[in-house]
Amino acid sequence: MPEETVVVVPAVWAVLAAFILFGLAFFAVALDAVLSARAQGGSGGWSAPLSGTARLLRQRRRKTVAADVLLWRVGGAGMFMGAFLMVAVIPLGQWTLFDLDVGVVWFNAVDIAVWALVWLMGWGANSTHSLVGGYRFLAHGMAYELPLMFALVAPAIAAGSLAVGDIAAAQEGLWFVVWMPVAFLVFLIGVTGFSVWGPFASALSADIAGGVRAELSAVDRLVFEAGRYMFLAAGAAFSVPLFLGGGSGPWLPGWAWVLIKTVAVLAVLVWLRRKIPLARPDRFMEIGWVILLPAAVAQDLVVSLVVLWEG
Repeated sequence: MPEETVVVVPAVWAVLAAFILFGLAFFAVALDAVLSARAQGGSGGWSAPLSGTARLLRQRRRKTVAADVLLWRVGGAGMFMGAFLMVAVIPLGQWTLFDLDVGVVWFNAVDIAVWALVWLMGWGANSTHSLVGGYRFLAHGMAYELPLMFALVAPAIAAGSLAVGDIAAAQEGLWFVVWMPVAFLVFLIGVTGFSVWGPFASALSADIAGGVRAELSAVDRLVFEAGRYMFLAAGAAFSVPLFLGGGSGPWLPGWAWVLIKTVAVLAVLVWLRRKIPLARPDRFMEIGWVILLPAAVAQDLVVSLVVLWEG
């Protein structure tokens, strides 16, 4: 196991972590708006996060008849807070808020909690469209979650540890993405899945009037949308210590490389949204169980054999 290289910072630094996460989410929203504008032959879009936030804050908050408001809003607020829990174990260079021995398991536990959060939003609104959206998300989740778990196992096996800092330190000289491309790809699919993003956004599609967000308005909708983008940013950030060498890189300090790599992965995920069509839950379930899961297990087997050979 590699030597400990991570320094735990005081809790007050959580404020900085929050600002960084907000900044990454802001970048994702702005880039998404710019790409949308260019696809329609226009320009601009970088101010979309500010204008969209102002519009929703001015909007009147509404609710459906007989809605379970507590469950409904717990789901939205949980999406907002869950991303913070993810980034708490990600080292920014050599610094981290929590250096958990089971950081990979922590990440996986938070992403599984998204199942409950999105479902609560679909159920609590007391709306047919919202409920159908919740079921669609659960169908996607059944297909991406198990392959994602096995994708997370691969770097942990190679590093001999579940601590995120140890996994990043174990990549000195060769990033895991080089010899674990399948695990990296499956991981990114899982990130888009629990972010309700891109091909996995059928829970929010127009054919069910917006699905789980059909009845959301004002600050409720703002919190949910911010949570989606923050989860996407947190997932992109987690890929850096897992597969992209953490803060390793020439000339610049480690924290700068973590941010640069995170922005690069996040930009690719945002860009791909327009390149890949929505995945029907029933069809993706077949892909997940028949292709992604065996591929992730095979990747774990290859990594295990390499570790045994070198050991």
